[in-house]
Amino acid sequence: MSSAAAQQASVVPPNPAEHARQVQAFQQGLNAEYRDSTRTPLPRSARGTFTGLPFYPTNYSACVVARFVADSSGAPFQMQTSTSRRPLYRKYGELHFTLDGKPQKLTVYQSLDLLRNPEYRDYLFLPFTDRTNGHSSYGGGRYLDLRRGQIRGQQLVLDFNRAYNPYCAYASGYACPVPPPENRLAVEVKAGVKSDH
Repeated sequence: MSSAAAQQASVVPPNPAEHARQVQAFQQGLNAEYRDSTRTPLPRSARGTFTGLPFYPTNYSACVVARFVADSSGAPFQMQTSTSRRPLYRKYGELHFTLDGKPQKLTVYQSLDLLRNPEYRDYLFLPFTDRTNGHSSYGGGRYLDLRRGQIRGQQLVLDFNRAYNPYCAYASGYACPVPPPENRLAVEVKAGVKSDH
């Protein structure tokens, strides 16, 4: 096997049964976080009636292998948020993948604040919008969390079933990063957390 072929074979998405288990575990973990009074973004008035977040049905086609192109040569920048706060991020690279039969590209970012925290140093941040925003998903876009260790052979599994809402979807007062213009997908991503409105 050539080195190129070995790289191609280095990352494979889970089979449908394993994927369904992974998505269920993600959903259960997110719901547990929102039920926990020390971690929830829900306003106090909504906590008593919270029964779980609304999710799209598990969508296996929204779990894709993406090609990672490193690009951290740009200067750190102030990312726009829902408030006047402007946290520093840097571009970490780009993800190239196919969704709905069309080639797509998203930029992955790294928080300079988290880089100083050993526990979160390998965290990567992927804010995005798609054609469901303002309809069946939150209008301000959604987020995906990634880890540098997920990238193997310049590839990673990108699973939109793990897309979640910014805290701003639930309460005011949070400084939520606004997905930059380069991360606007021109397709519907019916996976992950839906809007509860």
